[in-house]
Amino acid sequence: MSFEYSQEISNDYEKLFENKKGYDVVIYVGENENLKEIHAHSLILRTRSQYFHTAFYNNLVKKENGKFIFKQPNISSNLFEIILRFIYCGKIDLKNLQGPEILKLLMVADELNIPTLIFWIQKYLIKDHYEFLQENLMDIFQPFYQNELFISLLNFCFIEIEIIFDSDKFTSLEASLLEFLLKQDDLNLSEIKIWDGLIKWGLAQDQELNQDVSKWNQEDFNIFKKILNKFIPLIRFCGISSEDYFDKVKPYEEILPKELREEISKFHLILGYKLTFNLLLPRYSIDSYLANRKHFTVFASWIDKERGKLNYKFNLLYRASRDGDTAAAFHAKCDNKGATVVVAKITNSEKIVGGYNPLEWDSNNCSKSTKDSFIFSFTNKNNFQTAKVAYSEEDQYSVRCYEYCGPFFGFGDLYTNYAFSNVWKTEYRRSYPTLDLPDSMNVDDYEVFQVIKK
Repeated sequence: MSFEYSQEISNDYEKLFENKKGYDVVIYVGENENLKEIHAHSLILRTRSQYFHTAFYNNLVKKENGKFIFKQPNISSNLFEIILRFIYCGKIDLKNLQGPEILKLLMVADELNIPTLIFWIQKYLIKDHYEFLQENLMDIFQPFYQNELFISLLNFCFIEIEIIFDSDKFTSLEASLLEFLLKQDDLNLSEIKIWDGLIKWGLAQDQELNQDVSKWNQEDFNIFKKILNKFIPLIRFCGISSEDYFDKVKPYEEILPKELREEISKFHLILGYKLTFNLLLPRYSIDSYLANRKHFTVFASWIDKERGKLNYKFNLLYRASRDGDTAAAFHAKCDNKGATVVVAKITNSEKIVGGYNPLEWDSNNCSKSTKDSFIFSFTNKNNFQTAKVAYSEEDQYSVRCYEYCGPFFGFGDLYTNYAFSNVWKTEYRRSYPTLDLPDSMNVDDYEVFQVIKK
């Protein structure tokens, strides 16, 4: 028989943190009038922080009067004590801190190399300070994008990448960061938006260039070509429509290699032309009339149960308006295809509803249980703050598969049974927490997407 008293041990270490008995480390944090002396225990520091472990292991610490001495002038005493408490007992309370303070705390956790704390601070920021992150996206992205420990914040930035491209600070991006962005295969932006951003950034790098390209001479084009030379191969020109190409790219054609110009022109002018030039393939796109890439990134985060990057491919299996709005058409396209996401557009509104089936649809007239299915709604699909998600209560009716019905979630939490054309029902709510939807909704169209892990 074995026992665990982890909470009791945590409490004892918290007492040690508070009373400092037997301390052998003195840490000076802050400077000048904000300087504070903090006491700690070397055994705990070297065990719980890679930063302190390395310092002790490599004999990088001064010792005076039997005490190890550390100096941290760039860290406030308040933030350091919050982290020190976590080092001792694994407890942290962020509720009284504002967004900027939490961000500073995250940087301190990174400096002291405490991966677990870095992970949890990121989760808290994304969950409870969403608007702060949106408003300060540029300040967050630049210092963190090369650090793999900040993957959650990096993924958040990718979800909100349009904010970065629209920011007044975009033109001050380091070239290496811009290159990093353009190399991504799944940027949540249209290719022409990416091109527009690149042109805006390039023009800002030389203030003497006229903003009106029609007034440029050959020297101006040569200067601009030199500025953007390493970025041009990263643009997916095949993802730009003919109209946008001739309207927005062609004025700058002089900066493109001659072979590339010829290849792109053939691609746009010759139907079915097969590319021979080494062009990057278009970025991953999702074929949907009802939701955009950002919605699917949110769906992916709900599937993983944490905000993250678009780690799935969403392949369109069925569109009611295209394939026929019948149970037979739905099952012909969607049965036995694995996990799926369903999206439906409510008539005369910007509302979308739907659900995720992690199992598969079939026509066996049975119910299935799972804890991972969910239903969702966006009161306004253009306002992501209106999104709601409800996970299965894991009863026997999480997902129901009936030959004469379409998508069916719960006992009757969200479904269409085709008894009434273009009507979805929510009248028997039992298997999911409520989304406060009406009992009956008219639907313009709905789509079903196969979900495949990348």
